[in-house]
Amino acid sequence: MIKNSQQHLDQANERYFTHMLIALKISFQLLIGAMMAFMHGLIPSLFTTSVSNKIKKLHSFIENRNKN
Repeated sequence: MIKNSQQHLDQANERYFTHMLIALKISFQLLIGAMMAFMHGLIPSLFTTSVSNKIKKLHSFIENRNKN
């Protein structure tokens, strides 16, 4: 498992704590998006475009991160 983790960090060109902080940032944003989607499911007039916008921003962040 350690070898696979190191290979992943090497592929991402990141150190452990940098990778951890980025993963936590992404997971927090996904959590917020999930809560907004849940509320939108209950009350459709809430967050009508917020979740899709969040997904687009996260996708852009991940794609641009991998290009560096």
